[in-house]
Order: sequence, then structure tokens, then C-alpha cells
Amino acid sequence: MFHIVLVEPEIPQNTGNIARTCAVTGAKLHLVRPLGFSVEDKQLKRAGLDYWHELDITYHDSFEELEIAYPEARFFLLSTHATRNYAEVEYRDGDFLVFGKETAGLGQKLLSRRSEDAVRIPMREGLRSLNLSNSVALVVYEALRQNGFPQMC
Repeated sequence: MFHIVLVEPEIPQNTGNIARTCAVTGAKLHLVRPLGFSVEDKQLKRAGLDYWHELDITYHDSFEELEIAYPEARFFLLSTHATRNYAEVEYRDGDFLVFGKETAGLGQKLLSRRSEDAVRIPMREGLRSLNLSNSVALVVYEALRQNGFPQMC
């Protein structure tokens, strides 16, 4: 099982779509506060409504709290500032795929501290970024592909 981490997500529809991706892939979703919306938000639930009961979700008050809870885990931080391509990583069961908030990403402090764990999705120069839910889907499906799509038909 892979872990999808959203650090301070802001847009409920993105988080709802990501929750749906987690449900259909068996990935565990971790939401790091503060959230830019209520988890009762109807837009959040609408985006993943018929899969919400299939979701394995945990809330954390900080990224550091998550790191402490999983001290042996491998974390891959997705950032437009990274140089290593996400497809060059050999993903393993249990890896954490970490994504930042829509307007600011993961932040320089975290990226500096974990620079060796940062990877990027290639894009044309001069364009800011992909939609967050699209980015999550790309990376989690690459990780699943590398591992033979375990427990999926």
C-alpha cells in the first residue's frame, strides 16, 4: 500500500478527487493540517462521495508529526523545484508520496530539510504546475505500475 500525503490542501474538490484515487488504488490518505476547508464540505464529499466509505484516512497536525509516526518510512516530496524526475525513482510498497498545497507547494523549509527526497513531474518550461489531483494520480499510478498493480484487476 502506498501513502498519499497532502500537506495543507486548500481546494476541497482536489482533495475529494484525490480521496477517490486513494480509494480505487488502495492508497492510504494522510491530510496534514491546517486544511483550507472543512472535511464536512459538500464539494469535498461530492468529488469522492460514492467511494468515501472505502477510504483509509488519517489526519496529522504537522508534517513532523507524520514523520515521527513513521520513522522508517521513505518519503518522496513532489515539487516543481526538484531536479530528479519522479519516474526515475524505484517505488516500494509503503512509500509516502507527499504533495503540497495548491498555491504554494511544500515550502522551502521542508524542501531544504528533505532535498534528497524531492522529485518532480516534468513539464514545459515557464508553466507553473499541474493540477494537484492530476499530479497525485500520475505518481501513484507510476508507483503501482512498477509494483505490478498489487491487489488490482
